[in-house]
Amino acid sequence: MSEFDKIKTETLNRMEKSLESLKTDFAGLRAGRAHTGLLDGIMVEAYGSMTPINQIGTVSVPDARTLAVSVWDKGLAKFVEKALRESDLGLNPMSDGQLIRIPIPPLSEERRKELVKIAGKYAEQCKIAVRNIRRDAMDDVKKLKKDSLISEDEEKKYNNDIQKWTDETIHKVDEQVSLKEKDIMQV
Repeated sequence: MSEFDKIKTETLNRMEKSLESLKTDFAGLRAGRAHTGLLDGIMVEAYGSMTPINQIGTVSVPDARTLAVSVWDKGLAKFVEKALRESDLGLNPMSDGQLIRIPIPPLSEERRKELVKIAGKYAEQCKIAVRNIRRDAMDDVKKLKKDSLISEDEEKKYNNDIQKWTDETIHKVDEQVSLKEKDIMQV
């Protein structure tokens, strides 16, 4: 396996991971329907550290407009409720002992536009990550050239390949954000 093949494999893997991360971020943006992924990013202060909500209780979807969190330790219920209220999801949880019900209100036009902006912000962060990956790969190619392992023509070809992968990945990011915006704006 040549040095460039190693660079190619690492670069493409990192770009794919950036896309996966974007999809995970988008899963946390609600589009008016309840799903457990909505609460994935919520961290609760428990036992002196920040803990993901799914490690404190069971998240379920009793119906299309409601989420429920069954907290395993009753003492943490108030912390879970506080974390849900303070999240940027605009949720209003109702505690019933160890069970916390979270009604998912229909999205207002204003809230939909806010969510589209947040989706755009996530997409821009992903694009920045992809560009950083491109820079790292091009630096690796430059090092190969400097160490006289490749010719100048090969360096140009490899840099063009890296740019092509970057363009393709950014195009995928644009497609993802477009789909998410349509999903959010759909009433």
